[in-house]
Amino acid sequence: MQEKEIICTVCPIGCHIFVQGEKGSVTTMHGFTCKRGEAYAIDEFNCPKRTLTSTVRIINGSEILLPVRTERPVPLEKTKECMEAIKASKFEAPIKIHDVLIPNIAGTSVNLIACSSVNRCS
Repeated sequence: MQEKEIICTVCPIGCHIFVQGEKGSVTTMHGFTCKRGEAYAIDEFNCPKRTLTSTVRIINGSEILLPVRTERPVPLEKTKECMEAIKASKFEAPIKIHDVLIPNIAGTSVNLIACSSVNRCS
């Protein structure tokens, strides 16, 4: 049996939720104050995920770096592989906000997207 303390990030309260169970099956849980916190703790216990944010290099652009993020959270165990793919990438300007830069990053079925636009240098 595994025990884990999870601090909920769904709202500003930051409940300390205590979860017991096996991966994929929660047996007991206490400390949450709302249904959203309960759902968050179950997801975090079974398959923790994170939204990644970073920057990528831009070629021939008005900026040299562009902020990017994943469209949805990716599994925590894939974050290192995702960050390696981001670090190795370069993109040619122009790029528009929400353009997909790396589809299906690291085989996660999640796209890496641009957080802003960058024009081509004139």
